[in-house]
Amino acid sequence: MQQTRTVVARGRRHLRSGSFASGPQPWSAKYRSMPPHCDSLDGPVVTAAKAALTEQNVDLVLPFVPQAAEEEVRAAFERTRAAQAEGGHFAHEVADLYFFGTVVRLHRAGEGAPFTGLKPAGLDVGPVIPLAERAIEQRSIDDLHAFLSAELREQLQRRLDRIGALSAGVTTPERREYVEAVLGLQVYSHHLYKFMRKTPHEG
Repeated sequence: MQQTRTVVARGRRHLRSGSFASGPQPWSAKYRSMPPHCDSLDGPVVTAAKAALTEQNVDLVLPFVPQAAEEEVRAAFERTRAAQAEGGHFAHEVADLYFFGTVVRLHRAGEGAPFTGLKPAGLDVGPVIPLAERAIEQRSIDDLHAFLSAELREQLQRRLDRIGALSAGVTTPERREYVEAVLGLQVYSHHLYKFMRKTPHEG
């Protein structure tokens, strides 16, 4: 029973943290633009955690956390199963949330990112993640490549058009704006290239 109380108490903290609030989430400035994906209740990490509990096989979720975090996940898994066995429906649900939160927190830590609580299912993740998921399922990058290529072309062309529009400037402020646009395109292109060559999950 003490095991149940401990797990339920920890699970309640996920609820009290505002993880399921519909308003703005407390993202840090660095990660505010990241889509709700790995930390959402319908994301890949929680989906794997649910499968682990359903099939009583913690190995199903271990690939989502660093090796150094495996023991903590195993311990949380056993505490959750014990709480589920002892408690009623509410304790079962809160124990699940405790386990999901633990796994997501450790997953985010492995990415070098903060854990700001579990996010509700159904949040908009933008157009790219579904295309990336489809590419993985179909073993084809065609749709993903087409979308990203079109978006890149549009963004580059927009910046180049702005340079052209500013090129006729004669005053110092106008020329300064032109220089900023020129350097902006160069730096933008450089950062895109560097980011494309980074390893997975590298910041």
